[in-house]
Amino acid sequence: MPRYLKMKIALVLALTLISAVLILPSFYSGLPPWFKKYVYGARLKLGLDLQGGMHVVLKVDVDKALENALNASVQDLREALGKRGIRVSVKETPQGFVLSFRSATDLARARDLIEREYPELKIVEEKSGAYPRITVALSENRARFIREHAVEQSLEVIRNRVDQFGVTEPVIVRQGKDEIVVQLPGVKDPERALKLIGQTAQLEFKLVDEEAMRRIDFYYNLIDRALKEGRLKPDYTREDLNRVLKPYLPPGDEVYFWVTRDRDTGRIIKRLIILKRRALLTGDMVKTAHVRIGGPYNEPYVSLTLTSRGARIFERVTAENVGRRLAIVLDNVVRSAPVIRERIPGGQAQISGGFTYEEASDLAIVLRAGALPAPVKVIQNITVGPTLGRDSIHRGLVSGILGGVAVLIFMIIYYRFSGFIADVALILNVLFLLAVLSLFRATLTLPGIAGIILTMGMGVDSNVLIFERMREELLLGRPPRAAINAGYDRAFWTIVDAHVTTLITALALFLFGTGPIKGFAVTLSAGIVINLFTAIFATRIVYDALIVKGRTPKINFLQIIGKPNINFMKARRFCFGLSGVLVALGLIAFVQISRGAANLGVDLGGGVLAYYQAEKPFKLDAIRKALSRAGIKGLQLQDVKGQNLLLVRVREKTETVGGTEKLISRVLSEKFPDLHFKLIGKEEIGSAISRELKRKAIIAILISLAGFILYLAIRFKLSFGVAAAVATFHDVLAVLGLFYLMNREISLLLITALLTLAGYSLTDTVVIFDRIRENIRKLGERTPFEEIINRSVNEMLARTIITSLTTLLVILAIFLFGGVVLRDFALALLLGVIVGTYSSVFVASPIVYLWHRGKTPRLGGE
Repeated sequence: MPRYLKMKIALVLALTLISAVLILPSFYSGLPPWFKKYVYGARLKLGLDLQGGMHVVLKVDVDKALENALNASVQDLREALGKRGIRVSVKETPQGFVLSFRSATDLARARDLIEREYPELKIVEEKSGAYPRITVALSENRARFIREHAVEQSLEVIRNRVDQFGVTEPVIVRQGKDEIVVQLPGVKDPERALKLIGQTAQLEFKLVDEEAMRRIDFYYNLIDRALKEGRLKPDYTREDLNRVLKPYLPPGDEVYFWVTRDRDTGRIIKRLIILKRRALLTGDMVKTAHVRIGGPYNEPYVSLTLTSRGARIFERVTAENVGRRLAIVLDNVVRSAPVIRERIPGGQAQISGGFTYEEASDLAIVLRAGALPAPVKVIQNITVGPTLGRDSIHRGLVSGILGGVAVLIFMIIYYRFSGFIADVALILNVLFLLAVLSLFRATLTLPGIAGIILTMGMGVDSNVLIFERMREELLLGRPPRAAINAGYDRAFWTIVDAHVTTLITALALFLFGTGPIKGFAVTLSAGIVINLFTAIFATRIVYDALIVKGRTPKINFLQIIGKPNINFMKARRFCFGLSGVLVALGLIAFVQISRGAANLGVDLGGGVLAYYQAEKPFKLDAIRKALSRAGIKGLQLQDVKGQNLLLVRVREKTETVGGTEKLISRVLSEKFPDLHFKLIGKEEIGSAISRELKRKAIIAILISLAGFILYLAIRFKLSFGVAAAVATFHDVLAVLGLFYLMNREISLLLITALLTLAGYSLTDTVVIFDRIRENIRKLGERTPFEEIINRSVNEMLARTIITSLTTLLVILAIFLFGGVVLRDFALALLLGVIVGTYSSVFVASPIVYLWHRGKTPRLGGE
């Protein structure tokens, strides 16, 4: 055996062994410690949709960070002026804070102090008079610094909290100008994690106004009156309350909610408490915080250790206010209000309030990690429970294996020994692809599985192209050895063209896509490169080795059709009419989607999708009535027979999320207690992020179309590139229109399916175009173009049928056995393969024919 052949065999064997080592930890957990330490220990990363967990997008309120910074500086300035005997009144306005003084001398001293010690403040206006005043705001430099660093500071605080919470392999990254993406795989308690992440943790110590508290019943009566008169809504906030009660509160006071837990019943108790507005201490004076057990009720509380500066202030505050209550306020909610019995030196304080141990532990974490510089809003929350994740894995694997086995069996039956070689190449494809994902720590998601499906389809197609070429060479009278070599040589550029155009699409999706689209692009890109290696290089080694040993394999394939002679171009007018209807339907669907009038998924339209598992069968009508009576609008319900699974979709155009799912869960729990509904997964997406997802998806599709038009224009002619783009666009619009007509949900998963379809359709079209180009060169420009196109399509008809059939086997298995999460995705692919096969024959080629007005084009240029 020649040395070069031995080296090729050694390379494939080495890559196979390395790949097996790379994926072994992912499929076998019983590996010895030495293997994980010295060989390879990283497991294949599964996406949240496969293993469970949560994906949260937070929007940092940068304007609030500016407001907080100005507030803090003005309060500090006010204290500094008081220490110097300068009395000042402070009023907040949209332009900044207005500081009024008793004399021009006091104003001059204040101005001097600001210029010397408060560079973060600037005086924007100064007025004289009986009570001279100045308006101060943040300086441009300070405002710019806060805008640039508020998101980064928030990200670090959240990372510290998550690290202390103990989640394995969290992902915390910045996205765009003011957003933070947090992914917590495998998290057991999503609600607790979300509360920990999103809590601002602004800690303040404020004095209770005992005089005002003696009149607390008077304030409750005012609230009742405001509710009756409609000046307050039943779900009023603290801000609403202060607005209504402001004329009756003492100057410098504010109303807060004091939240405690009843020790006997565990019920949350919320009451009013009136505090002095001025904060005596803040959370930045907390050095550390820990959970302790003790007190008269032997319950958890949070023990605080203050910084040296905080300890001095705390000692002075407690000494000056013995006998008064000091409220501990966290994020504008009073947690406890103990009476100061004596001066407290040493900087030790505690927060109690009937906490559970978990609540006290989480509070200690956020206090140790520090407060967020600004509040954050949850604009996307996708939570997949472990049950739903395991179900997705199980059903995805079962359906994928069933479809894959069906393809493997078909290839062996149809292509005999060559089919067996193709099957080995397909198995190597999947093995190498999983190894690459494991090595580069890429994440495998449901859309990633779509990429694997398309890779398998392209792998089958590549081998079918080679085998059908071998058949053609045998029919021309070549001996088996020459037919094998010619089969690989003649199919080479066809395979390369098909893969490169799909790779262009994948790269565009990776650069401009987001979320599941990017995961699909990563898997597809790796799969394309691997498939080129296995189809062109690895399988040929088997034939070369047998030929060298004098054992040339027999090429005796089955044949679906003999030599077809169908006049495909004759049907072009009818097909153009049919395609026109499909495209028109797709355009209508696109317009309706843009208007938000279609059945949009929550990822594109905003809203909530929640999965609930019940212990017993239930009736949708009863659930629909209960949820509608609770005031939930835009409601869609779906049940999965035999699984007691309830899907609740609610479309709503709100920027932040969180309230609707809690309401749904409460109604199901209260109205149907015997069914024991359990939330196993949810998607909550705000309207702003859904618009962004739609925009990026459209950009990705348009960029990919432009990319392969350019490539095909260079490799073939501009007419071929435009025709391929039109046919691909036709397929996407046709499936989109059919989904709209069937009122199926249009989501990002559907868009991923459409992109999978685009790759498949493009491959099919390029293969036929490649044969047209070859026949133009073989038959000459004098042969009628219609005849060349018909001949080319007829020659590739067997390959088209076999590729479509094998791809449909895999997709049909996913549609039947892949579960509710993948069903619409598989349906889109089923429709797409049918439409894509049709368009490559009846749309793409006729467009090239019309472009050249029926004349056979020259291949040297336009």
